[in-house]
Amino acid sequence: MFGLVDCNNFYVSCERVFQPRLEGRPVVVLSNNDGCIISRSQEAKALGLKMGDPYFQVKGLLRQHGVAVLSSNYTLYGDMSRRVMHYLGQTVPGVEVYSIDEAFLDLGGLEAHLGRHIGGSLTAFAGRIRADVKRRTGIPTCVGVAPTKTLAKLANRLAKQDAALGGVLHLDSDERRRWALGQVAVGDVWGVGRQYAQKLTAAGIDSAADLSRVSEAWARKQLGGVVGARLVRELQGYPCAGLGSSEDGSLRRQSLTCSRTFGRPLRERALVAGAVTSFVARAAEKLRRQGELAHVLTVFISQNRFAPGAEPGGHSRSAVLTLPVPTSDTRELAARAGQLLGRIWEEGAVYVKAGVVLAGLEPPGRGQQLGLFGGGPAAPAPVAAPVGPAPGAALMAVLDGLNERFGRGTVQLAAALGPAGSGPVPWQGQAAWRTPAYTTRLEDLLIVK
Repeated sequence: MFGLVDCNNFYVSCERVFQPRLEGRPVVVLSNNDGCIISRSQEAKALGLKMGDPYFQVKGLLRQHGVAVLSSNYTLYGDMSRRVMHYLGQTVPGVEVYSIDEAFLDLGGLEAHLGRHIGGSLTAFAGRIRADVKRRTGIPTCVGVAPTKTLAKLANRLAKQDAALGGVLHLDSDERRRWALGQVAVGDVWGVGRQYAQKLTAAGIDSAADLSRVSEAWARKQLGGVVGARLVRELQGYPCAGLGSSEDGSLRRQSLTCSRTFGRPLRERALVAGAVTSFVARAAEKLRRQGELAHVLTVFISQNRFAPGAEPGGHSRSAVLTLPVPTSDTRELAARAGQLLGRIWEEGAVYVKAGVVLAGLEPPGRGQQLGLFGGGPAAPAPVAAPVGPAPGAALMAVLDGLNERFGRGTVQLAAALGPAGSGPVPWQGQAAWRTPAYTTRLEDLLIVK
């Protein structure tokens, strides 16, 4: 048996914890650079505001209805997520942190224990989890409970939509499961993307209930082989997947990306190079935290796709380099990124975004590719000797330690600092309405009198 705990309107809810005056009022949170809406309160949803609406397009509507507009504050959201997930981890046998605001729970075998020792059911237990999360963190949640992860996701969706359910839906019988499947459109089933939704609708499959009735052979042929067959089996109540790795840092990523839209358009190569260096540093920090090295580096820069005369698909350029020796050293990656930027730089062009991608990730060890003229990622040593740390690893460890202790960006490469005396770096995104880091910065702590 699985549970799915999903925080309601998470970014907005985090802001409301520290600003109770926002309760009952329409609120939206904007993306990096205050570009588009990424979180909405229920009151904002009722106004017809959609996820991804560009701010400049809905600015008049926001003002007309007195909607509170906030810039994203990921430091706050990350810390509030950690608090929610920590409580869940202390409450159930297993947790898979699926995203910053969602977690799957392992509830297998708990029902008998609850009935014998707590005098309740999984429905009551889920309600208690929901109440405890709210009491401990101030974050409202909904909980779906079902025999499979796909059904738990579906149950959670319905618990959010129907206030009469009290935030909890337990699909504890075939009859209840069939009812729930009939309430959800096929395009809203977890794992069914837009293209498959169109394909299924064209085939006369409109609801999750319709999909659950197709044969396994049909699902294999039409929905991507074994993945489609597993999806149908899960909808039928047969679990095909257990808890997986978590998005809380323990999940091994296949690639790492860091990209941002600039706070203002840039035409100077030195400034764009500074932005790329800054993004490389952030990606390399994540790479070292994962304990791996990168073998492939990609750099891309983008112009305004909506600018007059912009060609469709021609607004972005990228360059890829396979490194001779895999590395996680910020200095090496930054130098290589600068070379790649030179390949794709177009003099006179105006750029609004840049990013880097680290791929070909691999753990350090004996199987590492060696450099032609050096010892490769390990210090020069006889073949039979144990592989040691990469050159510069100690320096990178000190760099990460200082930034972890004193705050991200305390120690940086000089190229990422921007022109001397220029104040905030020119590529830094706009955040006109960002709230304080209430839980992670001493000077931002609320003072209760």
